[in-house]
Amino acid sequence: MNAQALRHLYNYHFAENRKLWDAYVLPLAPEQFTQAAAYSQGSVRDQLLHLMSVDDVWFSELQGRQPAEPLPAALADDRAVIRASWDEVEARMRAYLAGLRDEDLFSRPIQEPEEDRGLVVWQVLLHVVNHGTDHRAQLLRLLNDLGVQTTSQDYIFYVYNHP
Repeated sequence: MNAQALRHLYNYHFAENRKLWDAYVLPLAPEQFTQAAAYSQGSVRDQLLHLMSVDDVWFSELQGRQPAEPLPAALADDRAVIRASWDEVEARMRAYLAGLRDEDLFSRPIQEPEEDRGLVVWQVLLHVVNHGTDHRAQLLRLLNDLGVQTTSQDYIFYVYNHP
């Protein structure tokens, strides 16, 4: 594992997040966006807020800073506000990744919570991509249940299009 390989994985992560938004989330009716679901984080909206929050929390911990404040409840149904917030999270992630060096991958920058102190950077970075893939798969199933025709998010298809 090296920094360039991780940047490549994050390009996949970011591309799949954007595909999810552009192809499937934006066209949803408002009631579909917020429709309750009994699995995982709940509605499409709640899954997206969870993904954005987790990305921000882990990258904030890597950098020793506080994550952004959660969106106020009044704005939590506004897809444009959510997308803009997620774009800010992605920009902070990209800035961190741009400065990442191979020798950084084995450092242990996280001090709190205590259970995360032993994690090295590459483990955290791999976890965030894996977590995103897991929740996007849950979202694709949820969208399918809402009648949306979705496609695969398989990493290999990203590689075929981004050699």
